[in-house]
Amino acid sequence: MFITVFGQKGGVAKTCSSVHIAACWSHQQKRVILVDADRNRSATAYGARGLLPCPIVPIEAAAKATRSAEIVITDGQASSNEEEMKNLVEGADFILLPTTTQSRSIELTVEMSQMLRQYKIPYAALLVKVDARKEAAAKLATELLQGFDIMVLAAKIPLLSAFEQAETEGVTVDQAVDKRGRANPRRMMGWTAYSAACNEIEGLFETHCKQNQNQSPIGWDFTPMEHRIAA
Repeated sequence: MFITVFGQKGGVAKTCSSVHIAACWSHQQKRVILVDADRNRSATAYGARGLLPCPIVPIEAAAKATRSAEIVITDGQASSNEEEMKNLVEGADFILLPTTTQSRSIELTVEMSQMLRQYKIPYAALLVKVDARKEAAAKLATELLQGFDIMVLAAKIPLLSAFEQAETEGVTVDQAVDKRGRANPRRMMGWTAYSAACNEIEGLFETHCKQNQNQSPIGWDFTPMEHRIAA
């Protein structure tokens, strides 16, 4: 299964989402590869210490590196360039659009969804950096996106200092510690939210496969992998 994580601007937890989705499935003993297709190599920098549970490879090495993978997560470029998007979308089975509750982020997600529709590949928005004190903002964002026929995952990624702590250390949020080396008390909230998102994505993709008989059968073995990587 190929999943591409897209964003039209920085600051929407695109790389954080890519890393954590890949890590969640890795912990389920699935063979996962995270492909860094961002020119800034954000995912590569995140995993530079080698502490993440799955390999991270640049897009140039993806064809060979993903041959034995069950799941390939691509951290896409934060861009609205249609040619770049076309190359990544055509190699994907599912598109994930991390979105904050800010109006500009919602507008950009709507714009991207309109471009994605021509490819007939399932996609969904994932609300990120959701402030627990502002539940009304998350509800409104969901309603606005759904008003444009955009699927919004029920899982919401909370706004937590644990994510920043984890990235600083090059680990996933469930291993986040503060400056004194103490485990962040809210770290598992972030991990649980991403785990729930993975479960939803798997369910949505399986439903898509059932509705499209020409798709690959339900499950995680998609072979040969090298034939699915965009040139």
